Amino acid sequence: MNRICEILNIKYPVIQGGMAWVADASLAGAVSNAGGLGIIAAGNAPKEVIKEQIRKCREITDKPFGVNIMLMSPFADDMIDLVIEEKVEVITTGAGNPAKYMDRLKEAGIKVIPVVPTVALAQRMEKVGASAVVAEGTEAGGHIGELTTMVLVPQVVDAVSIPVIAAGGVADGRGMAASFALGAEGVQIGTRFICSDECSVHENYKELVLKAKDRDAIVTGRPTGHPVRTLKNKLAKEYLKLEKEGAPVEELEKLGAGALRMATIEGDKAKGSFMAGQSAAMVNDIKPCSKIIEDILKEAKEIMPSIEL
Repeated sequence: MNRICEILNIKYPVIQGGMAWVADASLAGAVSNAGGLGIIAAGNAPKEVIKEQIRKCREITDKPFGVNIMLMSPFADDMIDLVIEEKVEVITTGAGNPAKYMDRLKEAGIKVIPVVPTVALAQRMEKVGASAVVAEGTEAGGHIGELTTMVLVPQVVDAVSIPVIAAGGVADGRGMAASFALGAEGVQIGTRFICSDECSVHENYKELVLKAKDRDAIVTGRPTGHPVRTLKNKLAKEYLKLEKEGAPVEELEKLGAGALRMATIEGDKAKGSFMAGQSAAMVNDIKPCSKIIEDILKEAKEIMPSIEL
């Protein structure tokens, strides 16, 4: 039996990425119904907003789903309280170290799966009691580290004994088979699910992912210490220009304020921040989450018949 499926009580070792403003109850419920693990992204949202999303997700599915908590969020403490109150089965964490919350979460029976960009953080997470880790390469969308999936995953697999989930650049069965060849026991997929029927982002967002070419997912924000991968547009180009000119961090942050909402809700092609991974160029159609997962599993099995699914 696949360890990820066993730990999370899911049918297939496919975890949906916790994409802020994108991963809502509609997407998470659909992924969980399709046998994967759907994730509601808390992002910077307040407690009440995510509470409503959790309730909505329970109406869509009776299968396990999780919440992604961004530890940099001003509401991170509230989110920890919320997932305990709502008895959410699993959380993934990003942008920080969840160690200080670990005892409370484990007491509540919640499985914690941190997203890690380095071997050192993966080892620390195993020590504090993480159930698994997501080793996320720099190919991913949103906040990123420096190492590629290809080199990060095997190093993390060698360094920890808990299961490793590969993320960053995985959008089809080839990526899944490659991840398993590197020693991962599951995959986390984000960008591919943006172009699903059940993803409720603005149509312009989906259209930009579908039109993306190999070099369209670029990185901004390196000088701020929080680099983000996003699709090339007027905002991203302006951001890079200011970075080159050595603009202060405050000016950069002001430019990016509210840009994710402009992308996901308003579909503003010029001013929105359309976060997506390098795999955007591999996404060519919009289909139901169940079909996305089915196609990925089928292709992975054909390439690697020994894969434990």
